Amino acid sequence: MTTTTQSPPLARSTAPGTALSGPGLFTVLLGAALPLIDFFIVNVALPTIDHDLSASEPVLELVVAGYGIAYAVLLVLGGRLGDLIGRRRLFIGGMAAFGLTSLACGLAPTAGTLVVARVAQGAASAAMLPQVLATIQATTAGPRRAKAMSMYGATAGLSMVAGQVLGGVLVSADLFGTGWRSVFLVNVPVVVVALALAVRTVPETRSARPEPVDVPGTVLLALSLGALLAPLTEGRAAGWPLWTWLSLAAFPVLAYAFYAVERRADRAGRTPLVPPSLFQLLSLRRGLVMIVPFSIGFSGFMFVIAVALQQGERLSATSAGLALAPMAAVFFVASLAGPRLVARWGTRVVTAGGLLQAAGIGLIALAAWRTWPDLGVLQLLPGAALAGAGQALQLPILFRIVLSEVPAARAGVGSGVMTTTQQAALALGVATLGSLFLSLAPGLGMRDALVVTLLIQLGAVALTVALSLRLPRSVS
Repeated sequence: MTTTTQSPPLARSTAPGTALSGPGLFTVLLGAALPLIDFFIVNVALPTIDHDLSASEPVLELVVAGYGIAYAVLLVLGGRLGDLIGRRRLFIGGMAAFGLTSLACGLAPTAGTLVVARVAQGAASAAMLPQVLATIQATTAGPRRAKAMSMYGATAGLSMVAGQVLGGVLVSADLFGTGWRSVFLVNVPVVVVALALAVRTVPETRSARPEPVDVPGTVLLALSLGALLAPLTEGRAAGWPLWTWLSLAAFPVLAYAFYAVERRADRAGRTPLVPPSLFQLLSLRRGLVMIVPFSIGFSGFMFVIAVALQQGERLSATSAGLALAPMAAVFFVASLAGPRLVARWGTRVVTAGGLLQAAGIGLIALAAWRTWPDLGVLQLLPGAALAGAGQALQLPILFRIVLSEVPAARAGVGSGVMTTTQQAALALGVATLGSLFLSLAPGLGMRDALVVTLLIQLGAVALTVALSLRLPRSVS
């Protein structure tokens, strides 16, 4: 489908000779994995952080939410800055900042210091991650782009599950007596290796006619996402004070103001932070709508299962993390088959993936109902494996669909919009499903609260299945 926008035409954003090599693809995928791993890696470390730093529940939630909110708010700006000053340059700078802030998290002497370091880590992630998709879009084409996008999707999904598994292993291993600190310190040597690779293997690309930063749009987007995410993540633990309700009431007003400012800039021939004309692309619009319920359910499930297994079943951090290892393993294998399945069956593979995920979640809910308080790896295995396979047949393909029609000159903007949508939905999942579970647990008990939350997630999966029927039948 060809869509005409009102923004000025942009020249190619990639100069000849900047094709992405195999080592270069590995390097940018490593850069994509780190921020997503760190969103989930702290889930199983929270009880140990609480014990070591005497953190209150609202502060512990900020350890998760501070990272997620900063990450979500700044992603689109990170994509625009990459178009402006060079994607390789910002990727390397963001990677270095991610390593330094990870070190600060690992050495944090107090809970408050840890929260500040996590916010800074989220900002560094927002500078780094959009450059990954933008670089892939600008330096690959045809089958190579399809393969690279599939690998990106597989990396993203696997990182989210593996982060929780790795967190449990590291906390229990207590490497050199570092305890929970190792979940952050482990990033430092990885970043050093990634920086050495990036300097050698990642080509520089940028928009040939970059637009200046859209300051009004950036401020309004930050205020809008903050007004929504901050009260939802902190409201329950803080007792829903007045500021949370005022913030939620301000969200639709700020969101409309953001849309009006961006539409005005788009019609005037400028390139706003999030061009409304970009949403004329059918594949982008429908793919983003699906990513929201998928990501809300995914992150909510990961948070809830970690809490249920550690606080309800009294499992160790290692056992709680390894309980999801089958999901990670099956996700990896199934994601490798995704491109071949899409080539034959088109986007109906996404529908099949949703049905498999629904079956998996149903089996997990049944296992929790029947085997509690003996829910462990074996009891979760069938459901986790099916859910992992279903997720692998959805997420990588949705990423391909969203960016399939975005021109290379707008690669940074397109990738920023997609990753912002995903990250905001991940934060919403923890805020909504996580808060629901923690609110239900005192009255219903941990088992029933878990089952109810899983059934609600099942409703979100049903929505994604229905929405998948409206996707374009083929994807480039």
